[in-house]
Amino acid sequence: MGIRAVIFVIIGLMLGGCMEETLQPATEAGWTARDKQLMSNLPYAQAAIPEEFKRHIVEFDRKEAPGTIVVDSDNKFLYYVLPNNKAIRYGIAVGEEAEAWSGVAKVGRMEQWPAWVPTSGEQARLGPLPAFVTGGPHNPLGARGLYMYSGGKDTLYRIHGTNQPEYIGQAISSGCIRMTNEDVMDLYNRVKVGTIVVVLAPHNQTAPFTAHVAESTTTESSY
Repeated sequence: MGIRAVIFVIIGLMLGGCMEETLQPATEAGWTARDKQLMSNLPYAQAAIPEEFKRHIVEFDRKEAPGTIVVDSDNKFLYYVLPNNKAIRYGIAVGEEAEAWSGVAKVGRMEQWPAWVPTSGEQARLGPLPAFVTGGPHNPLGARGLYMYSGGKDTLYRIHGTNQPEYIGQAISSGCIRMTNEDVMDLYNRVKVGTIVVVLAPHNQTAPFTAHVAESTTTESSY
């Protein structure tokens, strides 16, 4: 293909609104000294995340206000809504369909390197598990935890990091949303307690949308 033809193809893609902008890997600018120390000695292998599940700036045509988190479990994406019909799209791993949660909640609590107390259901399904797992890169909750509350009550639904980044883009967890540790730290630095989280129902057909790429707690929590 000649240079002129290539130029016309690129212009056509730009006019069609389908050009993708992959964000650079999360920098360490917002990391704490503990983050840098723990992330320098990971007990798991770094995974090659498929391009579509890396962070992108995308066009976003839903009506949620900037600052809202929208979780699209079907397509394995989490969106952080920006002004001017844009969003940051992150790849995620989601809960298996039978255990998925959907609805509207708020971030009620935020934790760095949260501890994990497996629920009784997890003990029965995945055990035997330790009764308590300290925070750190060995912990399934990863580098950050955003705890969803509805009506003033903990939903036991979380957005958190992972020590299994190879599963990003799949449905494998116990019901919560997993992100790479780098991505969940990036998201954590953008949100605050009270942030609205909209989790679309599985196989959502009523409100479709397009997105073209243009310290520790002892609370029982699932992952």
